[in-house]
Amino acid sequence: MERYSNGDDAAFGELYDAIAPRLLGFLRKATRDGCATEDLMQQTFLHIHRARGSFIPGAPVMPWVFAITRRLVIDVARRQRVEQGLFARVPADDERTRYEPAAETATTGDVLDARRLERRVQQRLDALPETQRTAYQLVKQEGVSLKRAAELLGISVTAVKLRTHRAYVALRGVLGDESALS
Repeated sequence: MERYSNGDDAAFGELYDAIAPRLLGFLRKATRDGCATEDLMQQTFLHIHRARGSFIPGAPVMPWVFAITRRLVIDVARRQRVEQGLFARVPADDERTRYEPAAETATTGDVLDARRLERRVQQRLDALPETQRTAYQLVKQEGVSLKRAAELLGISVTAVKLRTHRAYVALRGVLGDESALS
């Protein structure tokens, strides 16, 4: 990665061969969709290429790569959730399916409160140190086992537990602040 980040384009092949199998396994597990896996794989390498100048020489490569990949997976999931929420399938009289805006069951105030809380939690998550945020997102959000997360991050299982717990405590603090305001 250091050679590639310093402008040696020939090093890309070696980089690809070294990280593609682990990245592909991670994406298959995260998406469970062959097409999405391939798309995210290409997007990840495109982002790696664009961000190669920001790579810190001597830093471990895989946590950096997985941070890029994780962010792409989250972005795709959010985009899909928004698209699915905008339209709900409603059968029409002539048996064709047409799209209508989804019915709201919650009050506007409830939706606004939920979005406000979601923003606060996301801001707190974004403010966490990268080590805690990555461990938390792998274990709590993506459902990766502690052992697998330790392998991906190149640290011990105990370190993953500690980082995840610290992130959880910080995020729980946001929820505690929110309930105190109510």
